[in-house]
This record gives sequence, C-alpha cells and structure tokens, in this order.
Amino acid sequence: MTDKNATAHKTLRHFLQLTDLSRAELIHVLERARIIKDKFKRYEPYQPLHDRTLAMVFEKASTRTRVSFEAGMYQMGGAVIHLTTNDSQLGRSEPIEDTARVVSRMVDLVMIRTFEQSRIERFSEYSRVPVINGLTNEYHPCQILADVFTYLEHRESIEGKVVAWIGDANNMAYTWIQAAERLGFKLHFSAPPGYQLEAQRLSGMDPTVYQSFDNPHDACEGADLITTDVWTSMGYEAENEARKKAFANWCVDSSMMARAKPDALFMHCLPAHRGEEVTADVIDGPQSVVWDEAENRLHAQKALMEFLLLGQVN
Repeated sequence: MTDKNATAHKTLRHFLQLTDLSRAELIHVLERARIIKDKFKRYEPYQPLHDRTLAMVFEKASTRTRVSFEAGMYQMGGAVIHLTTNDSQLGRSEPIEDTARVVSRMVDLVMIRTFEQSRIERFSEYSRVPVINGLTNEYHPCQILADVFTYLEHRESIEGKVVAWIGDANNMAYTWIQAAERLGFKLHFSAPPGYQLEAQRLSGMDPTVYQSFDNPHDACEGADLITTDVWTSMGYEAENEARKKAFANWCVDSSMMARAKPDALFMHCLPAHRGEEVTADVIDGPQSVVWDEAENRLHAQKALMEFLLLGQVN
C-alpha cells in the first residue's frame, strides 16, 4: 500500500513567500483561480480535493484568512481542522518542530498564520505536507496573490504597470516587491521617515522593480493601482499613537487618486480604518475594488491549494 504522505513528499512544495513559485507557476495559479471562480459563480461543483484535509493553525487572529481557507477547502471537497495556540500544544510550549512532525502525518496540507517568518520556516522544515503562509510579520503572499488576481480581473494584465504602495514597510509592502520582480511591474513605495524599506531585506532583489518616494503624492503619479494597509499592524499596537502622528500625511485621499491614471484602481487588504490610512470617499468610491479583492482570497487560495496538492491541473 502506498503511503500518501510519503508520495506527497516526493513533490513537496511550500508557499512561504511569493518567490516560492516561479513566474510561470504564478501565472498558472492565477489562471486556475479565474477558472475556479467561474465554476463557483455558475454553481458548478468542483471537488478535486475530496478526502484531503487542511489543518489551519492560527497564532494571530483572523477573519478573511480563516473564512476563505475554510470555505475554500470545503468547496473543493476536502475537510478542515482549525487549531489555535489556546486549543493545541503550541500554546503549551511544544516545540514547533514536534507539532509539524505530528500534524503533517495526519493531514494533507497546513496553513499557518503566525508571527516571525522563522516559525513557519521551522514548521515547514519538519512537515511531510505542503505548508502555506497565511500571514507572518515579514510576508503575506496569499493576500498579494489575491490582489494581483483582482487586478487581472479588472485590467487583464499587470505587466508593465505601476503599483503605488502608500504606508508602512510591512509584510504587504515586501511581498508586493516580490510580486513586481516575478510578474514584471513596478512598485512605487512611500512611507514617512523611520518606516522605510530596510536595505538588508531587499538584498538580492532587482532594484529596478521598486522606487521609494518621500512624498506620497509623487508615488501616486501615473499609478495604475494605489494600495495601502492599516498604519499599525498586529503586534505593533504599542506604537499606535506614534504611528498616527507619523503617517498623518499618508492617508490615501481623492487628491492622491487624482495623481494616478484616470482608470486607476484602489485596494486595501482590510480591515480598514476610514479617516486614517484611507478616506471614506476613496475606499467606498467607484475606483475601489476592495470587496472583489476580499472575495478573491477564496478563489486564489483554492487554486493555490489545488496546485500544491495536485500540481499543474489543465
């Protein structure tokens, strides 16, 4: 009898950063997301992951990540196990390596939403099944996968385009740079002093795919997409008041959108604080695609899970 975990191990792939997939593989997953979403909208059952189980491990709170992965796995015919640090041995100081060894013998796929990237890397090193980064302090590849898919839905191609990131040099910003390098577009980045991109984290990246701007309005000039995030990410709540002062001029408003191309889109990974990082008239306005973007976490992640478990399905 074939051990399915042992079989999976021969072609084991993880998605810990966007760069874990090649350009061709990313394009394949994005195209599969389009096909899978079309089936979903036509109420056409598609359950290629029958008898597969996804374990979701949450060390950080979640709404969109949990709902999209859980609903997605059920829609694909699989089962889901939800774990948090409060109801697993991870919360009782079990080494993450031991948890990986055990959990990956019982399921087919693991999604982890945690703090340091090193935690998910340690887990994946000892896992016998694919591991997906649902969010870490350093990267958020599933969100950017959905964001790029959303842009493609509305504008067909992102190659050669300009994406303006207005805000903190957080996990989203660094993952956007990875996407720019993989998919052939340019990222304009703007943040206040003290919240800039870190040179050591950009080591090895193509410097021509991103450009930093001191003035956020200049970063928006000619942009095809403007996107932002909350000023204070999870884990940085103690800095909230200082960040509000520092980022006061980095609120995406109608004047910034006016500097972009007339048909530019606006995105936000949510949750949003209207009146802080974005004004209500922008996020609720005609150029905003944030609700499509949120829904597309579901479809992009279904395509990702299909790829990691079944390979390139035609």
